[in-house]
Amino acid sequence: MKKLNQKTKKEFKRIAEYMVSGGAQFWSGYLAFAIFDLIFRIPFWPNRVLSYGIGVIVNFYLQRFWVFGKQKLSKKQIHTSAEKYYTLMFTNFLLDLAIVGGLYELAGVSPYIGQFVSAGFFTVYNYFLFKFWVFRSKKRETKQHKKHYPVHATHVHAPSKRRASREIRPKRKQKNDQ
Repeated sequence: MKKLNQKTKKEFKRIAEYMVSGGAQFWSGYLAFAIFDLIFRIPFWPNRVLSYGIGVIVNFYLQRFWVFGKQKLSKKQIHTSAEKYYTLMFTNFLLDLAIVGGLYELAGVSPYIGQFVSAGFFTVYNYFLFKFWVFRSKKRETKQHKKHYPVHATHVHAPSKRRASREIRPKRKQKNDQ
């Protein structure tokens, strides 16, 4: 059996962490739904909103800082990923209401069962959206930095970002036709 390369191992680990985080979202929302329903007798629709929100908050922190957040993040990066995440979760919430609510209202399926159907639907497509859009890490090395730069006596390494945007060439003497 061939050994898995480091990148593949890392991706399998990330998928496992994603599944644990998704499970935490599901079970925290599911438990909240049961508590709001059975103990507090909150009607279905407000209960669904509150319980979904609890699960989403739990999931954001796990996804951002554990699954997709291995590197140090600036406040701006956290803010940007939070905006994307909550926009996606709002869209997902509308779809979730359609799935769970539709099964409940139209087919008489218990919301406890409908939540499992909904979770199955979101598991696969959210992974790819989280990885490639919401929590995407920027490549540290740009194409410009990969170019070969000439070595000069005073400059033996790649230029800083500010200087990288300009080609580094020796200045040519201009001829005056006077």
